[in-house]
Amino acid sequence: MTTTDSAQTPAKAPAKDPWDLPDVSGHVVGVLGGTGPQGKGLAYRLARAGQKVIIGSRSADRARSAAQECGHGVEGAENAEAARRSDIVIVAVPWDGHGDTLKALREELAGKLVVDCVNPLGFDKKGAYAIRPEEGSAAEQAAALLPDSRVAAAFHHLSAVLLQDPEIEQIDTDVMVLGEERADVEIVQALAGRIPGMRGVFAGRLRNAHQVESLVANLISVNRRYKAHAGLRVTDV
Repeated sequence: MTTTDSAQTPAKAPAKDPWDLPDVSGHVVGVLGGTGPQGKGLAYRLARAGQKVIIGSRSADRARSAAQECGHGVEGAENAEAARRSDIVIVAVPWDGHGDTLKALREELAGKLVVDCVNPLGFDKKGAYAIRPEEGSAAEQAAALLPDSRVAAAFHHLSAVLLQDPEIEQIDTDVMVLGEERADVEIVQALAGRIPGMRGVFAGRLRNAHQVESLVANLISVNRRYKAHAGLRVTDV
């Protein structure tokens, strides 16, 4: 009696539901550059959603002051301490200090999931325009500078004005998430989903980060023309 091909071939596991995301509520989130508008806005929204957040800054006093403004249990610390104490570290520093900040924190960020949301932009009389770093993008620069960290990219297209407005209950927008490892991307997606109105949507590997970062220049143009705080929605997913 012969064994049929179907009996020899093991059944395939069912495809993973892309919206089956992990519980990240217990993770501590550090926000480097958390005293700036974008960083402070993200810290406020995540803490308001129940996440434990530590704002990092070159100045511990400035970090503590920003944390007090955020409320919701946010703490402030110097960048190195914030990085050491966090499970997930969001990088929201200005582009011109991006490389130097990460070089200085390589040891503290080792083993961490680092989420880069920095947009390399320039400005002239025509408005905002994208800058292409030597590595290809800010996220790829982070990956090159932090070989012992797991680097993802997300939170590029969020309005700092909306993030910091306590009267706004939810922010209806999608967050494009890029990374090399599915597990890390899903953690960041889940983190974005903690903020009411937001979804984290997988948008490719880090090699695709440049166009995601660059799109902010287009959104700035939209906002200036229409006096808006534009975000993104991905349809049909």
